[in-house]
Order: sequence, then structure tokens, then C-alpha cells
Amino acid sequence: MDLGLNGKRALVMSSSRGLGLGCARALAAEGCHVLLTGRSGDKLAEHAAEITAKGPGKADFITADLTDKAAVDTLAKAAQRVLGGVDILVNNTGGPPPGRMVDVDTEVLAFQFDTMVMNVVELTARLLPGMREQGWGRVITIGSSGVIQPIPNLGLSNAIRSALVGWSKSLSNDVAGDGVTVNMLLPGRIHTERLDELDAGAAKRTGKTLEETREASKAEIPAGRYGTPEEFGAVAAFLASAQAGYVTGGLIRCDGGAIKSV
Repeated sequence: MDLGLNGKRALVMSSSRGLGLGCARALAAEGCHVLLTGRSGDKLAEHAAEITAKGPGKADFITADLTDKAAVDTLAKAAQRVLGGVDILVNNTGGPPPGRMVDVDTEVLAFQFDTMVMNVVELTARLLPGMREQGWGRVITIGSSGVIQPIPNLGLSNAIRSALVGWSKSLSNDVAGDGVTVNMLLPGRIHTERLDELDAGAAKRTGKTLEETREASKAEIPAGRYGTPEEFGAVAAFLASAQAGYVTGGLIRCDGGAIKSV
């Protein structure tokens, strides 16, 4: 299927690894010009070269740290300078530290909220006018299955990412008539470096081996395995596609059936 993305311009946040990189690769494979972002210039340069060599799309990169408020302005200007504007925005941030809500430090909560919510909202607001003016755009915000079924020991993530659910749905209603779709893509347990870190933490906390922890986690997933960044990226590419122009305001799961609710 031709997704109608050849020549589209995509800004993919936090794409030096994991879910963001999976999305960037999938979009470039459909012919998009992708702008990678993150803190590791070496990794970004390596991935941009690899994506461009593979084609048919291409990739550039900009180093930026979303924990720095100035990053929003840096990224918005870079998108205009490098891409000439943005057709597709993939919002993605690193996850907050694990832990129980009862133990949360409110200063940490405020800092993570600024990084994971306020910066996402501000960057989207900076890029939306161009999408609306041209009558075509896609905003995809990567969340977590925890916004539907809270994940034990990830209290901050469950709480903070849930704020983006109401924002995304409300925004989708505001811009649907302008040809812009706004959706959230919710990963379950996708095998990334972040998941490895969480599994290692769980193993240490419970006294189990890493392999025992992984097998127990996989046993709770109807698919019986972890997902891959490639599978996740393919769903993002579809949401960005011309064919998905009538899909907006949604919470799209990529979780192997792990979320228990309907």
C-alpha cells in the first residue's frame, strides 16, 4: 500500500533510540524527509546516515534536550530551516523515573510535567499553524498503555501522560476541519532500551533474574512476546498516512493485547 507520504516532512522527537527511532525509520521508508532529535549527537548522526543510505526518504538531525525550555524554540526553528516546515509531528519524550505515587517528590513531578507535557503542547502550538494553513497535517503523540490501565510502579508516567490524553482529544476537535489529525499512539511492552532498564529495575526490586522477570512479563501479554520498534513504527506511519485522514482523536494501542479493558 502506498501511504501517500513521499516527500512529506516529519519532525520526530526523541528519536536517537527506541520508539522515536522506530517511527523515524518507518516514515523515511515511506519517502519522508525526517528530522531526528535527541541529546546524543553521535547516535543521531549515525542513524541519520543509515536512514538516508537506505532510502527512499532521508534524515537530518538536531541535538536538543527537552528538559531545557529553550529546546522548543530550537526545534521549531530547526524544523523550518532544515525541512522548510512540518507536515508530520511525532511527539515523544523520555519516561520519568519509576516509583509509587505515594513516594513522589512534588518538585520532580513539576519538572517532569514541564518536560513531558508543557514542552509538547508548546512545540505543537508552534507547528500547527503551518499545517492548518496548508490544509494537511498529522500530530501523533506517543503515550503509554498506563493512561488506560495504570502500570504498577510507574506512577509518574501514568499521571503525567494522562494529561496529554485530554489535550490531544480536545485539540483534535479544534483542527479536524483544517485537515489535521491528532492521535495518541500507546505502546505496551515494546522491546527498547527503556524497557530493558525497567525490566532490570524490576528484577532488582523483586530479587528475580532478568530472564525470569522478562518471561513473567511476557506471560501477561496475550501475544506472548514483546513488540518491536519496527511494528510500533509501522502503526505510526499508518496514522500519518493519507489513508488515515479520517482517524483522529483516538487512543491507538500497540500492545499485543496487554491492556485488559475493552
